[in-house]
Amino acid sequence: MDNHPPAPAVSKAAHWTGLATSILPSLALLMSGAMKFSGSPELAKGFAHLGLPLALAPGLGVLEITCVAIYLIPRTAVLGAILLTGYLGGAILTHLRVGDPFITQAILGVVFWGGLYLRDPRLRALIPLTRKVQA
Repeated sequence: MDNHPPAPAVSKAAHWTGLATSILPSLALLMSGAMKFSGSPELAKGFAHLGLPLALAPGLGVLEITCVAIYLIPRTAVLGAILLTGYLGGAILTHLRVGDPFITQAILGVVFWGGLYLRDPRLRALIPLTRKVQA
């Protein structure tokens, strides 16, 4: 016997808003991941500023792109959001360590989860933002 309540339906507007909200930060992280393969002087300067060896760039690029890909696949989107939260948490810590602002990484994490919440009825069932008033 299944005691789980049915997942609430997602309106078309919420679905498309959630899709846009999911895709825009995904494109930013995909670009960031791809840039880690460029070997550009700006990349080397940025890694030096963060105190990271440049040899880590390709591995971080693969990790970033993989997490985004997992997030963009509907069946694995929740796992992708969890992985991206961990990735962004590491980015926040790295920026905190050198005294840089970290608000962009924190906002990205919220936007990833917000986009997923808008488009995934399973997440809405798990985390209801409203309660039904019992009569």
